[in-house]
Amino acid sequence: MEKNKKKTTIYDIASLANASPSAVSAVLNGTWEKRRLSRKLAERVMRVAEEQGYSVNVQASLLRRERSNIVGMIVPKYDNRYFGEIAEQFEAMARARGMFPVVTCTQRDPQLEFEAARELISYQAECLIVTGATDPDRISNFCAGSGVQSINLDLPGSGAPSIISDNEAAAFDLTNLILDRCQQEMGWIGPLRFVGGRLADHNTSTRLSGFLSAHKARGMEISNDHVLAAGYSAESAARVLAEFQPNEPTGLFVNSTISLEGVVRWHSGLGRLSKNVRYGCFDWDPFGSFLPGNVGMVEQDVTAMLTKAFSLINRNDVPPERYLVPCKLRVF
Repeated sequence: MEKNKKKTTIYDIASLANASPSAVSAVLNGTWEKRRLSRKLAERVMRVAEEQGYSVNVQASLLRRERSNIVGMIVPKYDNRYFGEIAEQFEAMARARGMFPVVTCTQRDPQLEFEAARELISYQAECLIVTGATDPDRISNFCAGSGVQSINLDLPGSGAPSIISDNEAAAFDLTNLILDRCQQEMGWIGPLRFVGGRLADHNTSTRLSGFLSAHKARGMEISNDHVLAAGYSAESAARVLAEFQPNEPTGLFVNSTISLEGVVRWHSGLGRLSKNVRYGCFDWDPFGSFLPGNVGMVEQDVTAMLTKAFSLINRNDVPPERYLVPCKLRVF
């Protein structure tokens, strides 16, 4: 059996790339531009390193730098366009600012969220953007104790600045849109049913507040049986609507695109009764405009939210305040 080859060193790469060991080190740890080395040299060194199977010892290299330039993000899910767009734009914005982005998905599990934060800090992440966390304060307290900045996104906390959508105002506008279209197209004035989410969650509770306020402004009260907040899953949305037969015109406020899947499943099985239903959804997917009965959707402004988050990074004077970002109402 052939013995393992001797491990490649930066001196081997320097010899093969016709460069000094210090230049090779600068290329491999990402500081070559600061040292005014040419891109051509950097590309040659990286090509040789790849050919030789050389991998950088990340933790060792971090110890030799003043800063890691790592910025981490925790996201709860990848299964809808909103969180997927947050992760994608976060990576692009971080790289454009000379930072190295690391994203991890934690499945709305509070223990996974905390373990992810601890692991990112062990790799010397300079800032954590905590997106949609179930227990953001536990993470922000841990970050503060470790001397690492944290910023909450999508869901607020009390221990770090929180950048969130203006859910209440957007829900108010969406509710009015659905009510207007129900009246214009079917001669029906409401009230609507609120479908999806969990009442204990900040986003659901604030959207419900906007929903209720829009009805109150029209002199309508909402009974408890019109608030069908049994969870975010498609299955729960389909289940709470399963026995509802819209023999007369009706309208639905759908609390997320995940819940929308269940609503569409229910709606597609109504047959001729489907013409009696109008609905709108808080969250945005361009395919939504092709769904029968859908009159509009709320698009959260991911770019504005992340721009604000990056403006706070490396600032020591940021109080744990909430920053509300307006949403966009898409009308179909």
